[in-house]
Amino acid sequence: MTAPRPVQETAAMIRAGEESAVEVLEHHLAVIDAGEESIHAFNLVMGDSARDRARAIDAQVAAGEDPGPLAGIPVALKDNLCTRGVPTTCSSRILEGWRPPYDATVVTRLADAGAVIIGKTNMDEFAMGSSTETSAFGTTCNPHDLTRVPGGSSGGSAAAVAAGFAPLALGSDTGGSIRQPAALCGVVGMKPTYGTVSRYGLVAFASSLDQIGPFATSVADAALLFDVIGGHDPLDSTSLNRPTPRVLSVLDEGVDGMTVGVLTEFLDGADPDVVARVNQAAEALAAAGARIEEISVPEVALGLSAYYLIAPGEASSNLARYDGVRYGVRVDAEDTVAMNTATRTAGFGAEVKRRIMLGTYVLSAGYMDAYYNQALRVRTKIIEGFATAYARCDVLLGPTAPTTAFAIGAKVDDPLTMYLSDVCTIPTNLAGHPAISIPFGPGDDGLPIGVQLLGPALSEGTLFQVAAVVEAAAPALRVPRITTGAPS
Repeated sequence: MTAPRPVQETAAMIRAGEESAVEVLEHHLAVIDAGEESIHAFNLVMGDSARDRARAIDAQVAAGEDPGPLAGIPVALKDNLCTRGVPTTCSSRILEGWRPPYDATVVTRLADAGAVIIGKTNMDEFAMGSSTETSAFGTTCNPHDLTRVPGGSSGGSAAAVAAGFAPLALGSDTGGSIRQPAALCGVVGMKPTYGTVSRYGLVAFASSLDQIGPFATSVADAALLFDVIGGHDPLDSTSLNRPTPRVLSVLDEGVDGMTVGVLTEFLDGADPDVVARVNQAAEALAAAGARIEEISVPEVALGLSAYYLIAPGEASSNLARYDGVRYGVRVDAEDTVAMNTATRTAGFGAEVKRRIMLGTYVLSAGYMDAYYNQALRVRTKIIEGFATAYARCDVLLGPTAPTTAFAIGAKVDDPLTMYLSDVCTIPTNLAGHPAISIPFGPGDDGLPIGVQLLGPALSEGTLFQVAAVVEAAAPALRVPRITTGAPS
């Protein structure tokens, strides 16, 4: 099967009137119709509103107007991004049917760029998970093998792009929730520097860690989407009030003279076929003119422990607002306390409850200094460790995930094993730095492997430069063939 057509090319054809936005949309809706029952990438397919939007874009073109750089391009949204008047559930029963009265800033920027929102994608409940198995609305399957997970928490967005349901998608990354599913589904996924993409309208999980980023089938398409959504937003108090790196324009600049550090801690515990692909990517970068060296950042080994104190602590605070009073599901009872308890018991799933309880515990009197504050000190040590590494290297290279996609149900009853799926991605979130996952061929089981590039704050341009070289050297990966039941 041939690779998907570049988004830039499709948008240019639509802007020139050589192809219609309606035709592009109907093609993708037909692909969804054929495969969504098997994959379950979406919580909601927005066919009618998408058709209205596509017709409006075609009318703009007919009137001689330029709809923007994403003219007529279907984009899927993770279901924790607020869309005005459209159900936004975070894949949780507690928000089932809730319709936000406003759009997230990234949704507004997509509209301004001419994009067509095609649907809201399935996810781990409130973005808490690594496999999209904690969703209240069912598991998403990996398009490469329907018996395997797509990763998480943005598994629906990754699967939608991998299956050809949409050329582009947005996800959120709190501990690896864009990069890990991108690796498992064989697509490009990127977490920007904290503050470069507005979080306004992103339903919060852990506010100091959450960041919105792109999924795409190519580095160039991901770069285009990042350029559209990035930039300062006065509606987000954590938004960086400084120029956001523009990345699409630097993709062809190569890696000659750069130093790439292979992060040894990320190779420890990774499957041999994953390690082999990382080494192969390093060899390709060396052949393109980069200097390769092994580098150690011992502090990243503490990332998982620190994350699972900081993130649940912030989640406990953020999710306190779901009380059955202001919005969402309400279970009536004899008094307010009983109503709150009944609502949260019925509305939250097991993993969300686990993290709320853990977070409440580590923030409680007598334990906060021993656990939460200590985790914050470890976070600082991780930032310092990365700073030392980036004094020697332009970027770091390692695996995105330690394994290929695992079987549905294999880890759902073992939280610690599940949490280890994000061991290579979490340190970047704790540091607030950018990172990108690029598909780099299949593993021994034929499933996708992703290699990850990490950089210091605001190094998106450099990361995309290096990613383009890695992508050009990547071994071929089979395009999923969607079926209606059996693994593809």
